[in-house]
Amino acid sequence: MKIGIIGTGNVGCACAMAAVNRGSAREIVLVNRDRKTAEAVATDMRYGTPLGPKVDIVDGDYDDLKGAGIVLITVGVNEKTGGATDRNDPQGRLKLLDKNAEIYRDIVPRIVRAEPNAVLLVVSDPPDPLADIAREAGGGAAVLSTGTYLDSQRFRVHLGKHFGADPAHVEAQVIGDHGTSQVFLWSSARIGGVPVAALLEGRGERMSELRHKLERDVRYANITIIEGHDASQYGIGIVSARHRRDGAQ
Repeated sequence: MKIGIIGTGNVGCACAMAAVNRGSAREIVLVNRDRKTAEAVATDMRYGTPLGPKVDIVDGDYDDLKGAGIVLITVGVNEKTGGATDRNDPQGRLKLLDKNAEIYRDIVPRIVRAEPNAVLLVVSDPPDPLADIAREAGGGAAVLSTGTYLDSQRFRVHLGKHFGADPAHVEAQVIGDHGTSQVFLWSSARIGGVPVAALLEGRGERMSELRHKLERDVRYANITIIEGHDASQYGIGIVSARHRRDGAQ
């Protein structure tokens, strides 16, 4: 399997590192506006590859995407640069759409010309609206979006923390927008197969109190991370590598 990653900023590098560590592909091609940056990132990661699954990670241009089964698109204006870190702004990540849509309309046709059969995975924010842009610009290319996959993992982690359970044994899903208007499916949330509502009742806790705190923590997780570390990157990198395995074998 060969994959391409467009963009070697914080998120692109995190996606590449996760893919290398997970063994998501035998060949990874990094494409960046500044080829020298992509070369440096590929070289740095290559030095660690003898210790993990077999993979060849290289820098390249769009033509080098030929033969890729999937291409992750991570380029665009991020939340901090685009001013999307105000908890009280109802637009949230949608503030980034216009600028990032312009970037997508430029690069998606280049990807499709290089490899028409590649599945495109939209990682940039806001992912679902940009997936629609990619479908239009790609002329029928298969397009996936990271959507609310990361938000669902955050929901699982916070529920696991509250109940002292391994998040791997938590079933919980967030739907809608990867942003502040996301929707939490509490009715189907379970810990070890037991509904959250039943567990709360057994502990004498109120659902309304848990919902208020947990939803706030998950809804604004990106902003909280950015306030402490300038960029939210590692979580999305890990789920993007997993997304490839689950959605585009």
